[in-house]
This record gives sequence, C-alpha cells and structure tokens, in this order.
Amino acid sequence: MDRVYLDYAATTPVDPRVLQEMLPYFTENFGNPLSSHYFGQRAEGILEDCRYRIAKLLNTESEAILFTASGSEGDNLAIRGTVIAAKKDYGKDTILISPVEHPAVMNTAKQLRDVYDCKIIELRIDEYGQINLDDLREKINEKTALVSIIFGNNEIGTINPVDEIAKICHEKGALFHTDAVQACAHLPIDIKKSDFDLFSFAAHKFYGPKGVGALIRNRSIQMVAHTTGGKQEHKLRSGTHNIPGIVGLTKALELSINEQESENKKLIHMRDKILSVVPDEIPGSYITGNPTNRLPNHASFVFEGINGNDLVIMLDMAGFACSSGSACKVGDPKPSKVLLALGLKPEMAIGSLRVTLGKENTEAQIDRFIDVLIDSVRKLRKI
Repeated sequence: MDRVYLDYAATTPVDPRVLQEMLPYFTENFGNPLSSHYFGQRAEGILEDCRYRIAKLLNTESEAILFTASGSEGDNLAIRGTVIAAKKDYGKDTILISPVEHPAVMNTAKQLRDVYDCKIIELRIDEYGQINLDDLREKINEKTALVSIIFGNNEIGTINPVDEIAKICHEKGALFHTDAVQACAHLPIDIKKSDFDLFSFAAHKFYGPKGVGALIRNRSIQMVAHTTGGKQEHKLRSGTHNIPGIVGLTKALELSINEQESENKKLIHMRDKILSVVPDEIPGSYITGNPTNRLPNHASFVFEGINGNDLVIMLDMAGFACSSGSACKVGDPKPSKVLLALGLKPEMAIGSLRVTLGKENTEAQIDRFIDVLIDSVRKLRKI
C-alpha cells in the first residue's frame, strides 16, 4: 500500500541533510564538551558554534540558549524554574495560562499549584481558541509570576498574538513564556523584536532528530534548576550534552528557516483545499480553530455522529496517517479538553480529526485523501 503521512504536527522524518551533518558526531567527534583534552575541546567548539548559529537565526544572544531533550522539557524548565524562583524571591505565586495549552504547560502549572501552593488563572479564549487580550490585561496583577501562552496550537492550529501578549505582560511587570514547538517550524521568529522572555521549541517538529530541543531565556531572569548535577547550561539543566542531536537541531532549524517561504506556499495551498472542500462535501463537519489565522500546514475538524478514533483507524486502513487531536490524545476515547474549552459539546468534540501536512505531501495525495475521508465518514455514520 502507498501510505501517506498526514501527522507532521506529531513528528517529522529526519531530513537526510540533517542526518548527514549529525553522523560524524556519533563516531569521529564524540568528545564530552566538559573534557579538557583535544576531543573535549572539539566538542565544546561545535556546541558553542551551534549556539551561535541558532542565535543568529532567531535574533537572540548565544548565552540565552539552553539545550534541552524536548519541547516538553523546555516548557517545564521555563515554567517551574521561573515560578519557583519568583515565589521565593518576590512572593509572586500566580501563573496565567489558557485552557488550550499543551499538557506540558498545563500539567506543570497544576503541579506548581498542588505541590508548591501556587495559583493558576485560566484566561478567556474566543471560539477559535485565541486569547482574549482584554481579559489578560484585567487578570495580570502584582502576584503574577508568569504568563504562558501557546504560539501556534498543536491541536486546532490557531495562532495567538504573542507579540501583543508579551507587550501587555511587560507593561504589567510579568514574565512571558510561549510554547513555540509548532510555530517554530512554520512562522517567522524574531526573539528580540517580539521581546519574548522564554521561548521553547523542539527539533523533531521541523525534520530534526527526536530527543533534543531548546529554551531561549532572557539572561536577566532568575530560575531554579530543572536538573541538578554538573554545570551544563548555566547550571540550570545538568547532564552530558547530546552533541549529535544539537548539531541536528541546528541544521534542521537552518533548513527550515531558509526554505520556509517556499514550503509554506505549498502547504497553505494544500491546507486551504482541505479546509474548503471538507465542510462543503461532508454535511455536519466543522472546522476547529481559526479558519485563516492558523498554522500553514494545519487542518482540523469535528464531525457529527462519529468517533474520531474510529475515523483515524479507518483512514489508516486506507493508507492515510492522521490524528484525532494532539499526539498525546491518540487512542484516548474521551473528548479533547481543548475542544471542550472551545465550547463544543462532548458528543461533538469526540468526533475530531487533525490533518497536518509536510514537505513530502503532494496535491495528488491530498485529492485522494479528501475522497477517502468523505467515504470514510459516510461509512462510519451508517455503522
């Protein structure tokens, strides 16, 4: 069967050019950057070169970049590290988030509430999952340690006005973190211009290796260490550096940014075809998330009268790999909390589908997918 992958928001294949650049750092240049001999010095050189290259790509300082093992770890370090420090040093104990955050943000905030006696305030969102800026202005106060809002939503694709959010936070004296795991692959990023305090992302969302990511952090921000031990990453995230992964992250980011304009043009064309045809051809189908202000590769829907997991299985049997929500939701029979937060009823929210495109996809594949999707929904409704 000619299988078609349509779940690029979950993960992406490693670009052969990325793999090629990584390979020498498994066998030839394998040293530990903290070793003082020749092999260690070579590894330290490549580590700092990667920091410099990433900083240049995203318009930040090399010293601001902390390498992590994933986007989730970056979220954890950003939120737990800053909030615990802010509570200890300044008595600030409140975290502001949206009800449609990734679990790495939501569950870290809940742990801070349950274990460290912090407070969580959820901000209002509109029908598309976008933050209400007036509500943000009203709810920030002198006790706010951190505001954490997702840049581009992994489940519904909506893009938040993060530059405006950062400005409001700073006017009110609060720090701002954005989970940019999905956005970093597809949207122009300028850390200094946007004035982000904390910005997390992961390589495997843009054709880099799994197991490596980064947190960009304003150096003036006080943080409690995420992993204690050695002095790696400014003593905030100890552990021997994953040099092959960091090299892969850097190369993948370079390719992603350099090719972003041409790739996005193709992705938006295919995305918009799905978003326009499906609601017209399938009665009782509705787009979730903002119809236009959304990630370039992202289409998502709910369908009346079906279970999203059944639809995903049927599509997979036909050769198309999709998702019923975020990667964390696959196989979960419960309605998505994100979709419930949009105001959808549980019986509607359970019928969700996420289709996320990548550079391997063709328009012919999308045309064939739409035909199969229409047929699959029809068959499931008869069952």
